[in-house]
Amino acid sequence: MIEIKGVSKFFGSFKALDNVSFNVRNGEIVGYVGLNGAGKTTTIRIVVGVLNPSSGDVFINGHSITREKRVASKYIGWVPEQPIFEPDARALDYFVYLAGYYGISASEARSLGKKLLEEVGLGHAIELKLKEYSQGMKKRFALAVSMINNPDNYVFDEVLNGLDPQGIAYFRELTLRLKKNGCAVLFSSHILSEVEDLADRVVFIHRGRIVGDMSMDEIKSMAKPVLRIRVEKIDDKLKDLLSPYGKVEFEKNTVVIVNPPSDPSEILTTLLKNGYRVLEYKQGRSLEDVFFRIIGVRK
Repeated sequence: MIEIKGVSKFFGSFKALDNVSFNVRNGEIVGYVGLNGAGKTTTIRIVVGVLNPSSGDVFINGHSITREKRVASKYIGWVPEQPIFEPDARALDYFVYLAGYYGISASEARSLGKKLLEEVGLGHAIELKLKEYSQGMKKRFALAVSMINNPDNYVFDEVLNGLDPQGIAYFRELTLRLKKNGCAVLFSSHILSEVEDLADRVVFIHRGRIVGDMSMDEIKSMAKPVLRIRVEKIDDKLKDLLSPYGKVEFEKNTVVIVNPPSDPSEILTTLLKNGYRVLEYKQGRSLEDVFFRIIGVRK
């Protein structure tokens, strides 16, 4: 269990965190959501003991990260937003080196390293130097490292950034498996839709303060229905063509219709009759609108 109690953090005169408090219970996945610069990474670095809070404390399985750091650190695994490793080290050798901090023998660590690196999709690259790894590969390597001591608490900072689709699928599978095994999982993102399929609960942070703590079911109940249609091309005529069916927005090559009719067939027929090729469509909820409402910022 991860307990964050009254944590504040100053950098000079700047208050990055203001009395942040929330828990992540065993067997629970909590999404930590906020705009870039809201304080997510600062919180996480304090949770894992990389930064000291100006006030307040964090408890990992009941152990203070400030007063019992060595003990508390044994119970938590961490993947930073931008993993940094010794670039000239070979992946497996570096894994063995890091495992030594947990009292794992070299022979046992090599066996464990091969197993975990294979599991995260790096079995083909264990002899490569880490400077030869892409950003996505480094994220996968960091995932393997976070599991060295088989902790029962995990913290992932913007872990989906830089991962390829296969890596994202693996992360989702891993996270759900950790939950099933009774682990507490906290992961941050600035995109609420990224946490939709994983989180049991979402904590919202804005300008260093917690502004919301809600179950995913509560968030979905607040969200407006949307229809997302991916088309081959988007032009100026498209918005006027679809405006009778709801509020129309664009996301790259995707048309988003807010509050559309429950049956999308008429919309799809209209697009096809006007020469637009529909590649994919999906009905869902506008979670991002909820996000901006909660933090009190206009989209």
